[in-house]
Amino acid sequence: MKKLPVFLLICLLVGIISCKESENYWTQYEEWRDTNDAWFIEQLGAKDADGNPVYTKVVPSWDRSIYVLMKYYNDTSLNRDAQSPYQTSTVDVIYKGMLYNGTPFDSSYLKTDSIFRTQVDDNIKGWIVALEQMKVGDSCRVIIPQTLGYGAQLVSSLILPYTTLVFDMKLVAIPGLEKPVHE
Repeated sequence: MKKLPVFLLICLLVGIISCKESENYWTQYEEWRDTNDAWFIEQLGAKDADGNPVYTKVVPSWDRSIYVLMKYYNDTSLNRDAQSPYQTSTVDVIYKGMLYNGTPFDSSYLKTDSIFRTQVDDNIKGWIVALEQMKVGDSCRVIIPQTLGYGAQLVSSLILPYTTLVFDMKLVAIPGLEKPVHE
């Protein structure tokens, strides 16, 4: 019976330390956070030479309060009948990850097999939103706000807390997903 209060005390201390670390990151990375957030907002309002939005704001049906920005490189009308993955689908993706300023931090091309196989819901929320929107064969740029990326986490020397993520990605395949039968 005495173990429960000790366990609760340990949990409380871990929680306090975690909150303290997040508070420190909030002030320590304030300039980085502000720069990333400002760049994201700038991309949201970016227009091409004809005055059309460069990116589409993509809002998932399962949470209307979040969104990513997407710009397709391919003609999406050509693969309109292709399949889209579910959150539980396994997908094959080729990608390159960058910071807002173009600094690369990861790429499937650096791996032995350039195709990255993953289950959709095993990724950051920004990837989940984008992949559910894509169809097999789509290539696009996805801009993910820090809240749908790694948030306040310090991931690496490049991916600091509050980092906006940019991915060029192509949905290559959805292994195991059968094509629907058309009547």
